[in-house]
Amino acid sequence: MSSTVNPRGNAAVKIFMVVVCVYFLIPFWWLMVAATKSTDDLFGSAVLWFAHPASIFDNLGQLFTQSDGAYLRWLGNTILYSLAGGVGSTAVATFAGYAFAKFRFPGRRFLFAALLGMIMVPSTALVIPTYLLLSKLHMIDTVWAVILPSLLNPFGVYLVRVYVQESVPDELLEASRIDGAGEFGTFARVVLPVLKPALVTVLLFSMVATWNNFFLPLVMLSSSQLYPLTVGLQSWYAAAMIQSGTNLFNLVITGALVSIVPLVVTFLLLQRYWRGGLTMGSLK
Repeated sequence: MSSTVNPRGNAAVKIFMVVVCVYFLIPFWWLMVAATKSTDDLFGSAVLWFAHPASIFDNLGQLFTQSDGAYLRWLGNTILYSLAGGVGSTAVATFAGYAFAKFRFPGRRFLFAALLGMIMVPSTALVIPTYLLLSKLHMIDTVWAVILPSLLNPFGVYLVRVYVQESVPDELLEASRIDGAGEFGTFARVVLPVLKPALVTVLLFSMVATWNNFFLPLVMLSSSQLYPLTVGLQSWYAAAMIQSGTNLFNLVITGALVSIVPLVVTFLLLQRYWRGGLTMGSLK
């Protein structure tokens, strides 16, 4: 049997994909264009085109020197929160997901059902209870008030559990145990190499979620020295709204553009692990 391709349908699909790509790229394009403008140009020139492209260097210079280098401090805080939260939540999700997939223990089904229920709960709904809990531990307005809640990633546990079930056969574990490897040795030498694509996925999801988190640090932190970029830029935006004549609007936009550069670089550096994982799955 031979299958024929409908030229009109193929063209419609391509047009639809182009429209979707343009739709998602327009905000990024606007951000790049706006980062090259002064505050006056933001409200007086073409919205989606450059006014004075060289102005981006002036904006960057002002961005890194405004408020005694507050942006760089916020950037460092964001990197700390994202790395600690991302690595920590990936480790917790890996151990928990592996345990759910390969071990039988009392309450396993109930705990996993509760885990699935936690996925449906918005993270913002847990901020106030988390604040009350950490206030009892005297951790409010510390880095731990942001890092500790970021260690819990129910979706990451679920993702690792599904990946372990599909990619790590019980026979492989039994063979490793017969060869004399203990549980930790089996996990480190057999399971972890197979889980690399899943771990990178969980790590990126966790880091991006922590990097973009706004409500949690807004509630937990009162010292501007501990602000991440999201809360810091919002404080500049609020100041620009209150104080007329300030030049903070262009700095907020330039800071938002700079803040996404580390995420783009991280995705580009780690995407090869996804390609490796897809290839491994196709060969099974």
